[in-house]
Amino acid sequence: MGARCRRGSHTVTAALDDFIRRHTRLAAPPLVPEVRLHLASEVTPLWEATEVFLAATNLPPPYWAFAWVGGQALTRWLLDHPEQVRGKRVLDFAAGCGLSAVGAALAGAACAQAAEIDALSIAAIGLNAAANDVTVEVIAEDIVGTANQGWDLVVAGDVCYERPMAERVFAWFRRLAADGTQVLMADPGRNYLPQFGLQRLASYAVPCSKEVEDKEMREACVYRIVG
Repeated sequence: MGARCRRGSHTVTAALDDFIRRHTRLAAPPLVPEVRLHLASEVTPLWEATEVFLAATNLPPPYWAFAWVGGQALTRWLLDHPEQVRGKRVLDFAAGCGLSAVGAALAGAACAQAAEIDALSIAAIGLNAAANDVTVEVIAEDIVGTANQGWDLVVAGDVCYERPMAERVFAWFRRLAADGTQVLMADPGRNYLPQFGLQRLASYAVPCSKEVEDKEMREACVYRIVG
């Protein structure tokens, strides 16, 4: 089991996989102990190692190496409500480490897909899917604004960090919802969380590291998008 997508040559794929294995360890996020992921314990050493490995500077933080609180809350909801997932085609948008895609597969999705454009994220999704003995199909392109590709359920965690992305993604989510797709989003109250078009479904207290958050516990809410 694992991720399926066109990820380039076997040599490149093997190098990405090896880098992730060397700089992370298999661990269970606190809110979803059913799932095991390749996670990093510290941001800065991994960030520096990533810049050296990719021969690039000023890279964004290694989002793929952490189970962010919104993703944990969203995955907890999926696992606790398998009737909302079972037999359905599910997309985990901006999937990062693929936590919610893996959770959807574990909850019985007929097809779990993860949309990501970062090469290390794509590699991490494959390793994390394999670690949980599930299959996740990766869409390795920017799909914002596209028509529904057969999804019954679209989910996204932690996509409201920056205004341009939040506005662009939320507009797309509302169009998908208006066309009848169930769209769920989870967020711990980031600055650019929309103030309308959200139906709150649940909230969770998520333990987190001060390496990636400003406190050791955050409340993250799961919302349904209203079209």
